[in-house]
Amino acid sequence: MGKVAFITGILGQDGAYLAEFLLGKGYEVHGLVRWDSGLCSYEYYSRLYSLDLIDRITLHEGDMIDANSLNHIIKNIQPDEIYNLAALSHVKVSFETPSSALQINTVGTLNVLESIRILGLEDKVKLYQASSSEMFGSAPMPQNENTAMQPCSPYGVAKLAAYHLACVYRRSYGIFISNGILFNHESPLRGGDFVTHKVTRGVAEISKGRCDPIRLGNLDSVRDWGAAQDYVRGMWMILQHSEADDFVLATGRSRSVRDFVSASFKVIGRQIEWKYEGINEKGIDSQTGEVLVVVDPEFFRPIELEYLLGDPTKAKDILSWSAQISFDQLVQDMVMADIELLSIEKNNAVGRSYAQ
Repeated sequence: MGKVAFITGILGQDGAYLAEFLLGKGYEVHGLVRWDSGLCSYEYYSRLYSLDLIDRITLHEGDMIDANSLNHIIKNIQPDEIYNLAALSHVKVSFETPSSALQINTVGTLNVLESIRILGLEDKVKLYQASSSEMFGSAPMPQNENTAMQPCSPYGVAKLAAYHLACVYRRSYGIFISNGILFNHESPLRGGDFVTHKVTRGVAEISKGRCDPIRLGNLDSVRDWGAAQDYVRGMWMILQHSEADDFVLATGRSRSVRDFVSASFKVIGRQIEWKYEGINEKGIDSQTGEVLVVVDPEFFRPIELEYLLGDPTKAKDILSWSAQISFDQLVQDMVMADIELLSIEKNNAVGRSYAQ
Protein backbone atom coordinates (compact mmCIF):
# COMPACT_ATOMS: atom_id res chain seq x y z
CA MET A 1 0.00 0.00 0.00
CA GLY A 2 1.27 3.49 -0.85
CA LYS A 3 2.05 6.27 1.57
CA VAL A 4 -0.70 8.49 2.99
CA ALA A 5 -0.40 12.25 2.46
CA PHE A 6 -2.43 15.04 4.07
CA ILE A 7 -2.47 18.40 2.27
CA THR A 8 -3.77 21.55 3.92
CA GLY A 9 -4.64 24.18 1.32
CA ILE A 10 -5.47 21.49 -1.21
CA LEU A 11 -7.94 23.77 -3.01
CA GLY A 12 -5.19 26.23 -3.97
CA GLN A 13 -2.88 26.20 -6.98
CA ASP A 14 -0.08 24.32 -5.22
CA GLY A 15 -2.41 21.97 -3.37
CA ALA A 16 -4.11 20.83 -6.55
CA TYR A 17 -0.87 20.25 -8.48
CA LEU A 18 0.69 18.51 -5.47
CA ALA A 19 -2.31 16.19 -5.12
CA GLU A 20 -2.01 15.30 -8.81
CA PHE A 21 1.73 14.68 -8.43
CA LEU A 22 1.35 12.49 -5.32
CA LEU A 23 -1.42 10.41 -6.88
CA GLY A 24 1.00 9.72 -9.73
CA LYS A 25 3.46 8.43 -7.13
CA GLY A 26 0.88 6.00 -5.73
CA TYR A 27 -0.05 8.00 -2.62
CA GLU A 28 -3.40 7.96 -0.88
CA VAL A 29 -4.20 11.68 -0.77
CA HIS A 30 -6.29 13.49 1.83
CA GLY A 31 -6.97 17.23 1.89
CA LEU A 32 -8.29 19.83 4.29
CA VAL A 33 -11.10 22.11 3.16
CA ARG A 34 -12.70 24.82 5.25
CA TRP A 35 -15.99 23.96 6.91
CA ASP A 36 -17.83 26.54 4.77
CA SER A 37 -16.44 25.28 1.44
CA GLY A 38 -19.76 23.74 0.38
CA LEU A 39 -21.39 27.17 0.31
CA CYS A 40 -19.81 27.96 -3.06
CA SER A 41 -19.05 24.48 -4.27
CA TYR A 42 -17.82 24.66 -7.87
CA GLU A 43 -15.80 27.86 -7.43
CA TYR A 44 -14.14 26.42 -4.33
CA TYR A 45 -13.29 23.10 -5.98
CA SER A 46 -12.63 24.35 -9.52
CA ARG A 47 -8.91 23.50 -9.50
CA LEU A 48 -9.59 19.95 -8.37
CA TYR A 49 -12.22 19.55 -11.09
CA SER A 50 -9.90 20.99 -13.75
CA LEU A 51 -7.27 18.35 -12.95
CA ASP A 52 -9.87 15.58 -12.63
CA LEU A 53 -8.96 14.99 -8.98
CA ILE A 54 -12.26 15.35 -7.13
CA ASP A 55 -13.09 11.61 -7.15
CA ARG A 56 -9.52 10.45 -6.54
CA ILE A 57 -8.85 12.12 -3.19
CA THR A 58 -10.53 12.28 0.22
CA LEU A 59 -11.52 15.70 1.54
CA HIS A 60 -12.06 16.57 5.21
CA GLU A 61 -13.87 19.64 6.51
CA GLY A 62 -12.03 21.57 9.20
CA ASP A 63 -10.26 24.82 9.99
CA MET A 64 -6.59 25.69 10.40
CA ILE A 65 -7.30 27.85 13.43
CA ASP A 66 -9.36 25.16 15.16
CA ALA A 67 -6.80 22.89 16.84
CA ASN A 68 -9.40 20.28 17.82
CA SER A 69 -10.56 19.78 14.23
CA LEU A 70 -6.98 19.33 13.03
CA ASN A 71 -6.23 16.85 15.84
CA HIS A 72 -9.30 14.81 14.93
CA ILE A 73 -8.51 14.72 11.21
CA ILE A 74 -4.81 13.90 11.60
CA LYS A 75 -5.58 11.20 14.19
CA ASN A 76 -8.02 9.51 11.81
CA ILE A 77 -5.83 9.79 8.71
CA GLN A 78 -2.52 8.77 10.34
CA PRO A 79 -0.56 10.37 7.50
CA ASP A 80 3.03 9.56 6.58
CA GLU A 81 3.53 13.04 5.15
CA ILE A 82 1.81 16.37 5.84
CA TYR A 83 2.14 19.25 3.41
CA ASN A 84 1.08 22.45 5.16
CA LEU A 85 0.17 24.73 2.26
CA ALA A 86 -2.85 26.48 3.78
CA ALA A 87 -2.35 30.23 3.99
CA LEU A 88 -3.75 33.65 3.45
CA SER A 89 -1.35 34.03 0.55
CA HIS A 90 -2.14 37.39 -1.07
CA VAL A 91 0.39 39.97 0.13
CA LYS A 92 -1.77 43.05 -0.52
CA VAL A 93 -4.72 41.48 1.32
CA SER A 94 -2.46 40.81 4.30
CA PHE A 95 -2.07 44.57 4.74
CA GLU A 96 -5.86 44.89 4.84
CA THR A 97 -6.43 41.90 7.15
CA PRO A 98 -3.19 41.50 9.12
CA SER A 99 -4.83 39.68 12.03
CA SER A 100 -6.22 37.02 9.68
CA ALA A 101 -2.77 36.62 8.09
CA LEU A 102 -1.22 35.94 11.50
CA GLN A 103 -4.03 33.62 12.60
CA ILE A 104 -4.08 31.46 9.48
CA ASN A 105 -0.40 31.50 8.54
CA THR A 106 1.19 31.38 12.00
CA VAL A 107 -1.35 30.02 14.49
CA GLY A 108 -2.58 27.55 11.87
CA THR A 109 0.97 26.22 11.48
CA LEU A 110 1.36 26.01 15.25
CA ASN A 111 -1.82 23.93 15.43
CA VAL A 112 -0.43 21.43 12.92
CA LEU A 113 2.84 21.19 14.85
CA GLU A 114 1.01 20.69 18.12
CA SER A 115 -1.21 18.00 16.59
CA ILE A 116 1.86 15.98 15.64
CA ARG A 117 3.29 16.36 19.13
CA ILE A 118 0.09 15.72 21.09
CA LEU A 119 -0.83 12.67 19.01
CA GLY A 120 2.63 11.19 19.48
CA LEU A 121 3.41 11.10 15.76
CA GLU A 122 6.94 12.51 16.06
CA ASP A 123 8.54 9.33 14.69
CA LYS A 124 5.90 8.65 12.02
CA VAL A 125 5.13 11.91 10.25
CA LYS A 126 7.23 14.05 7.94
CA LEU A 127 6.03 17.66 7.67
CA TYR A 128 6.60 20.05 4.79
CA GLN A 129 6.09 23.68 5.84
CA ALA A 130 5.38 26.09 2.98
CA SER A 131 7.61 29.08 3.60
CA SER A 132 7.93 32.02 1.24
CA SER A 133 10.45 34.28 -0.46
CA GLU A 134 8.41 37.17 0.98
CA MET A 135 10.21 36.43 4.26
CA PHE A 136 13.38 37.90 2.71
CA GLY A 137 11.66 41.20 2.06
CA SER A 138 14.23 43.94 1.51
CA ALA A 139 17.26 41.66 2.06
CA PRO A 140 20.01 41.99 -0.59
CA MET A 141 19.76 39.59 -3.51
CA PRO A 142 20.41 36.85 -4.39
CA GLN A 143 18.68 35.29 -1.40
CA ASN A 144 19.48 31.83 -0.06
CA GLU A 145 19.03 29.77 3.12
CA ASN A 146 21.61 31.90 4.99
CA THR A 147 20.27 35.32 4.01
CA ALA A 148 19.03 37.48 6.90
CA MET A 149 15.27 37.88 6.52
CA GLN A 150 13.66 41.34 6.49
CA PRO A 151 9.94 40.90 5.68
CA CYS A 152 8.03 43.90 4.33
CA SER A 153 4.41 42.76 4.80
CA PRO A 154 2.16 41.13 7.42
CA TYR A 155 2.17 38.07 5.15
CA GLY A 156 5.97 37.91 5.23
CA VAL A 157 6.03 38.39 9.00
CA ALA A 158 3.44 35.64 9.53
CA LYS A 159 5.32 33.23 7.27
CA LEU A 160 8.61 34.02 9.02
CA ALA A 161 7.05 33.30 12.42
CA ALA A 162 5.74 29.96 11.11
CA TYR A 163 9.18 29.19 9.66
CA HIS A 164 10.83 29.72 13.05
CA LEU A 165 8.15 27.67 14.82
CA ALA A 166 8.88 24.79 12.46
CA CYS A 167 12.61 25.06 13.22
CA VAL A 168 11.94 25.15 16.99
CA TYR A 169 9.72 22.05 16.89
CA ARG A 170 12.28 20.23 14.74
CA ARG A 171 15.05 20.91 17.26
CA SER A 172 12.90 20.46 20.37
CA TYR A 173 10.94 17.32 19.55
CA GLY A 174 12.93 15.62 16.79
CA ILE A 175 10.06 15.87 14.31
CA PHE A 176 11.00 15.60 10.63
CA ILE A 177 10.06 19.15 9.60
CA SER A 178 11.43 20.82 6.48
CA ASN A 179 10.81 24.36 5.29
CA GLY A 180 10.52 24.92 1.56
CA ILE A 181 11.31 28.60 0.91
CA LEU A 182 9.66 28.99 -2.46
CA PHE A 183 10.05 31.95 -4.74
CA ASN A 184 7.15 33.07 -6.94
CA HIS A 185 5.62 30.22 -8.90
CA GLU A 186 2.70 30.54 -11.28
CA SER A 187 0.46 28.44 -13.51
CA PRO A 188 -2.88 28.53 -15.34
CA LEU A 189 -4.43 27.70 -11.94
CA ARG A 190 -3.13 30.88 -10.29
CA GLY A 191 -5.82 32.99 -8.60
CA GLY A 192 -7.17 35.94 -10.52
CA ASP A 193 -6.18 38.43 -7.83
CA PHE A 194 -2.45 37.80 -8.37
CA VAL A 195 -0.66 40.18 -10.73
CA THR A 196 0.52 37.43 -13.10
CA HIS A 197 -2.96 36.08 -13.72
CA LYS A 198 -4.37 39.59 -13.86
CA VAL A 199 -1.94 40.27 -16.70
CA THR A 200 -2.52 37.05 -18.65
CA ARG A 201 -6.30 37.32 -18.25
CA GLY A 202 -6.15 40.94 -19.44
CA VAL A 203 -4.03 39.99 -22.45
CA ALA A 204 -6.47 37.21 -23.32
CA GLU A 205 -9.40 39.62 -23.10
CA ILE A 206 -7.61 42.18 -25.27
CA SER A 207 -6.99 39.45 -27.86
CA LYS A 208 -10.78 38.96 -27.89
CA GLY A 209 -11.60 42.65 -28.31
CA ARG A 210 -11.36 44.26 -24.87
CA CYS A 211 -10.83 48.00 -25.27
CA ASP A 212 -9.79 49.29 -21.85
CA PRO A 213 -6.14 48.92 -20.76
CA ILE A 214 -4.80 46.66 -18.02
CA ARG A 215 -4.26 48.64 -14.82
CA LEU A 216 -1.24 47.65 -12.73
CA GLY A 217 0.82 48.86 -9.79
CA ASN A 218 4.62 48.95 -9.56
CA LEU A 219 6.03 47.83 -12.91
CA ASP A 220 9.58 47.93 -11.53
CA SER A 221 9.00 45.10 -9.02
CA VAL A 222 11.33 42.23 -9.84
CA ARG A 223 10.50 38.60 -9.07
CA ASP A 224 12.02 35.16 -9.60
CA TRP A 225 9.13 33.48 -11.44
CA GLY A 226 8.89 29.74 -11.98
CA ALA A 227 6.19 27.17 -12.76
CA ALA A 228 4.13 25.64 -9.95
CA GLN A 229 4.42 22.15 -11.42
CA ASP A 230 8.21 22.27 -10.92
CA TYR A 231 7.83 23.51 -7.36
CA VAL A 232 5.42 20.85 -6.11
CA ARG A 233 7.89 18.26 -7.37
CA GLY A 234 10.47 20.06 -5.23
CA MET A 235 8.18 19.87 -2.17
CA TRP A 236 8.04 16.10 -2.48
CA MET A 237 11.79 15.83 -3.02
CA ILE A 238 12.41 17.85 0.14
CA LEU A 239 10.51 15.27 2.23
CA GLN A 240 12.29 12.34 0.55
CA HIS A 241 15.68 13.66 1.67
CA SER A 242 17.29 11.63 4.45
CA GLU A 243 17.35 14.56 6.88
CA ALA A 244 14.94 17.37 7.70
CA ASP A 245 16.33 20.65 6.39
CA ASP A 246 15.40 23.98 4.80
CA PHE A 247 15.65 24.59 1.06
CA VAL A 248 15.21 27.55 -1.27
CA LEU A 249 13.42 26.64 -4.49
CA ALA A 250 13.88 29.22 -7.24
CA THR A 251 14.89 29.53 -10.88
CA GLY A 252 17.87 31.79 -10.15
CA ARG A 253 16.61 34.25 -12.78
CA SER A 254 14.46 37.30 -12.25
CA ARG A 255 12.28 39.62 -14.32
CA SER A 256 10.23 42.72 -13.70
CA VAL A 257 6.45 43.02 -13.88
CA ARG A 258 7.09 45.05 -17.01
CA ASP A 259 8.95 42.08 -18.51
CA PHE A 260 6.09 39.73 -17.62
CA VAL A 261 3.62 42.04 -19.37
CA SER A 262 5.75 42.29 -22.52
CA ALA A 263 6.18 38.50 -22.67
CA SER A 264 2.43 38.01 -22.26
CA PHE A 265 1.54 40.31 -25.14
CA LYS A 266 4.20 38.65 -27.28
CA VAL A 267 2.16 35.42 -27.05
CA ILE A 268 -0.66 37.11 -28.99
CA GLY A 269 1.71 38.77 -31.44
CA ARG A 270 1.69 42.28 -30.01
CA GLN A 271 4.82 44.20 -29.13
CA ILE A 272 4.76 46.63 -26.22
CA GLU A 273 6.63 49.94 -26.27
CA TRP A 274 7.00 51.54 -22.84
CA LYS A 275 6.66 55.34 -22.66
CA TYR A 276 6.85 57.95 -19.92
CA GLU A 277 7.87 57.30 -16.31
CA GLY A 278 6.47 56.64 -12.84
CA ILE A 279 2.70 56.73 -12.47
CA ASN A 280 2.46 58.16 -15.99
CA GLU A 281 4.12 55.17 -17.62
CA LYS A 282 2.13 53.41 -20.32
CA GLY A 283 2.50 50.25 -22.35
CA ILE A 284 1.64 51.06 -25.96
CA ASP A 285 1.22 48.77 -28.96
CA SER A 286 4.24 49.62 -31.13
CA GLN A 287 2.24 49.09 -34.34
CA THR A 288 -1.15 50.67 -33.60
CA GLY A 289 -0.35 53.15 -30.82
CA GLU A 290 -3.15 51.69 -28.68
CA VAL A 291 -2.61 52.10 -24.93
CA LEU A 292 -2.67 48.58 -23.49
CA VAL A 293 -1.26 49.09 -19.97
CA VAL A 294 -1.45 51.97 -17.50
CA VAL A 295 -0.14 52.45 -13.96
CA ASP A 296 -2.70 52.82 -11.16
CA PRO A 297 -1.40 53.85 -7.70
CA GLU A 298 -4.34 51.96 -6.17
CA PHE A 299 -2.37 48.75 -6.70
CA PHE A 300 0.82 49.89 -4.96
CA ARG A 301 1.72 48.20 -1.67
CA PRO A 302 2.23 50.29 1.48
CA ILE A 303 5.84 49.05 1.40
CA GLU A 304 7.12 48.02 -2.00
CA LEU A 305 9.26 44.88 -2.13
CA GLU A 306 11.45 45.65 -5.11
CA TYR A 307 13.78 42.74 -5.89
CA LEU A 308 13.55 39.00 -5.20
CA LEU A 309 16.10 36.64 -6.75
CA GLY A 310 16.57 33.16 -5.35
CA ASP A 311 19.76 31.11 -5.15
CA PRO A 312 18.70 27.43 -5.49
CA THR A 313 22.25 26.03 -5.27
CA LYS A 314 21.57 23.97 -2.15
CA ALA A 315 18.47 22.30 -3.63
CA LYS A 316 20.38 21.60 -6.84
CA ASP A 317 23.42 20.13 -5.08
CA ILE A 318 21.61 18.08 -2.40
CA LEU A 319 18.25 17.21 -3.97
CA SER A 320 19.21 17.39 -7.67
CA TRP A 321 16.20 19.68 -8.12
CA SER A 322 16.02 22.45 -10.68
CA ALA A 323 13.25 24.29 -12.48
CA GLN A 324 12.50 22.68 -15.87
CA ILE A 325 9.75 24.90 -17.33
CA SER A 326 11.12 28.11 -18.85
CA PHE A 327 9.75 31.57 -18.15
CA ASP A 328 8.55 31.98 -21.75
CA GLN A 329 6.81 28.60 -21.68
CA LEU A 330 5.13 29.46 -18.38
CA VAL A 331 3.81 32.76 -19.74
CA GLN A 332 2.59 31.13 -22.94
CA ASP A 333 0.80 28.38 -21.00
CA MET A 334 -0.98 30.96 -18.82
CA VAL A 335 -2.05 33.23 -21.69
CA MET A 336 -3.28 30.35 -23.86
CA ALA A 337 -5.19 28.82 -20.93
CA ASP A 338 -6.93 32.15 -20.33
CA ILE A 339 -7.80 32.49 -24.03
CA GLU A 340 -9.29 28.99 -23.96
CA LEU A 341 -11.21 29.77 -20.76
CA LEU A 342 -12.67 32.91 -22.32
CA SER A 343 -13.95 30.85 -25.25
CA ILE A 344 -15.56 28.36 -22.86
CA GLU A 345 -17.17 31.16 -20.86
CA LYS A 346 -18.50 32.75 -24.06
CA ASN A 347 -19.94 29.45 -25.31
CA ASN A 348 -21.58 28.81 -21.93
CA ALA A 349 -23.09 32.29 -21.96
CA VAL A 350 -24.47 31.74 -25.46
CA GLY A 351 -25.90 28.39 -24.36
CA ARG A 352 -27.64 29.99 -21.38
CA SER A 353 -29.14 32.75 -23.57
CA TYR A 354 -30.57 30.18 -25.98
CA ALA A 355 -31.96 28.17 -23.07
CA GLN A 356 -33.79 31.24 -21.83
